Order: sequence, then structure tokens, then C-alpha cells
Amino acid sequence: MNTTATPERQKSGSAMPLALLAVAVLLVMGTGLLRLGLSSRLSAIRASSDITARAAADAALTMALFAMNEKLATLPWADDDLPFVTDQSLAGTNATFGYTITGNLSNGYIVQAIGKSGEAVRQVSATLRLRGPFDAAVFAKGLLNMNNAGTIDWYNNDADDFNFAVCTGSTEENTITLKSGVTINGDLVVGVGADLDDVIESKQDITVEGRIYALSDVYATPPVSVPEAIDSLLSSGTIDGDTQTIESSGKYSSINLKNGEKVTISGDVTLYITGDITLGNSAELHIKEDSSLTLYLGGSFEGKNSNGVNNGTKNPGSLQIYGLESCTQMELKNGTDLFGAIYAPNADVIINNSANVYGAVVSKTFDMKNSGVFMYDASLRDTSVSDPIVRFILKRWSE
Repeated sequence: MNTTATPERQKSGSAMPLALLAVAVLLVMGTGLLRLGLSSRLSAIRASSDITARAAADAALTMALFAMNEKLATLPWADDDLPFVTDQSLAGTNATFGYTITGNLSNGYIVQAIGKSGEAVRQVSATLRLRGPFDAAVFAKGLLNMNNAGTIDWYNNDADDFNFAVCTGSTEENTITLKSGVTINGDLVVGVGADLDDVIESKQDITVEGRIYALSDVYATPPVSVPEAIDSLLSSGTIDGDTQTIESSGKYSSINLKNGEKVTISGDVTLYITGDITLGNSAELHIKEDSSLTLYLGGSFEGKNSNGVNNGTKNPGSLQIYGLESCTQMELKNGTDLFGAIYAPNADVIINNSANVYGAVVSKTFDMKNSGVFMYDASLRDTSVSDPIVRFILKRWSE
């Protein structure tokens, strides 16, 4: 019997191993691709979970800061009921977050925030500090102008204090104008994301000893509210030359002192002036050495030549002026020295020739004329939970 294979059978017999080899190769490649796809998918899932967990931890930190500032609205302050959250869902995700806050007013507060998504866990630690309205030497929401030979410096500062700042919140062109001979012995700061060269217009012979930079977040200037106990009082009319001494807090329609007239503040006094303050030439609102004045101002402030609010304590913290939303202008004329702190975010603050200020200013615009001297009192950074316009901010944070 002839068993010799035909050519067709020989081809079929030799093709079978090749087909099996091809199948094996494709199987190996397919398995590899599946493993690669699975690995990529798992990696993407882990990355997504990690990002979501981080977002949850950030949300926890934001909520902790918000809760601490909400707590400020309820006085007296107590450290034994600090806010906390556990396993709260992050909207739109499968993540959860929580936070705890430890510490006290004396030593500061630490937030431990945690975010979880799947197996991913992210933690953020942050320290909080109180910031009052006078954290900067000068903050203007808009125009900030210093004319020839103006100087801004500071005192009552410690060696480890962070530098004082002269700031605008604006990003507009030529918002800061510095003329010949201007000296700033601190930082010069512009609005968030601003181009320094666009915002700052300056001469060649100015001096800025510190850094020049843009804010990392918006510098909030919320409106101030008159304490209810003062706001609810009936107005006692106008304070004028016939009112020689004020020893108790009250509400008045205006202060109008003619040339050479004087009114004395004795004791710790809070005044709400619903209208304007006008001090004539050489007129004086005098604060005794053992006294203080907190002034809420609804109108404008005009001090004429050689007049002033004479703060006998020489402590700017003993004279704090809070301009309400209706307060649009405060002007100090030639030769006037002021020891005090001004918070008037809707007002144009003008300091005329040779007028010296010791304290701090928050305003809509700030205009310091020729040869004026501004000395920032760093002790104004020290604040308490009961002060106006105080809030918690992040001091530092880490992962």
C-alpha cells in the first residue's frame, strides 16, 4: 500500500504548527495587553482616588476654617467646644472627610483634616491665627499714592515678626504711584495675579527694603457694624465746643469743633457719629492719657490745619476709627499728627503735607502728600476674639 503523502496533505500538516504558534503568540500578546490595560485602569483608579481624597481633605480644611469663623459670632469664646466633623460625604463623589481642631487662644489652633476615597487617604495639617483689621501697615482697595520724600516704617515690632506690608488690592495699571525719595522699609504688595510692572509706577530713586510681590488671595475688607448697644441709643445731637468732656459712650449726629475749640475724652469711650466730623484750625479732640476712644463714623472726617485728635496715650490702639459704608472721605491737613488706627474701606484717606501718622490704615484709596511720615505700630497685629473685623486665617499648612 502506497502511504506517500500528497502535496496538499503535506501543506496541511506543516501549516498546523504555524497556526498554533500564531494563536499562542496572539494569546500571549492579548494577555499582556489585558494586563497592561488592567494595570493602567488600576493606576488611573488609584490616581483618581488619590486626587479625590486630596480634594476631600482640602474641603475639610476649608470647612474647619469656616466653622472657626462662625464660632467667633457667638461670644464669650470657649475652647472646650471646638468644632469637629467625622466621615462627612463630599458632594458628587464617593469620598468622605473629617477634621479635628485642638489648641487655645494663647498658643494657637491646629487643624487635622483627613480625606478618604476608596483605599486612598490624604491628610492635611494647618495652624490658624487670628487676623484683625490692621495686619498691614496700609491697605488700599484701589489707588495708593505716596508723593515726594514720603516714608513708611514701623515700630513695636519683634525680631521674629513677619515684615509689614503696604498693599493695594487692585490689579489695575498704575494703581501704586511712588514719587521721588519715597522710602518703604517693608514689603510692597499688589492685587492677586497682578503684573508688578503694570500696577506700580515709580521713580528711580525710591527705596523698598522688603519684597515686592502679588497677593496669593483676596485681602478681605468686610463692612463694619456698630455694636447694638450703641446703635440702639437715641442721638444726643452734635458734639461742639460747649461739650467740654465726654466720659461715657454714646450716639451723636456729628462732631463740629470750630477754630481753637477742645473736647476731652475721659475713660474708655465708644462713640457712634452718624454724620460728619469737622475739626477747625487748631481744634482738638483730646484723649486723656488713661483713656481710649473707639469711634464708629457714618460720615466724613475733615481735620483742618494744626488740629487733630490728640491721643494723649501715644498708643495707636487707644484710638480706633471704624468708617461705615457711608464714610467716604477722611482728610488730615498740614501739621497734624495722629496716633490711631483707621479702618474705612469705603473712604479716600488723604494725609496732607508734613502730617505724621502712627498706627495703621485700611481704606478705599490712600494718598500721602509730600514729606509725610507713616509709622506702622506692629502691636496692632495683636488682637482678640471680641475685636471688630477679626477672623481666623491659615498661618501655615502641610501634608
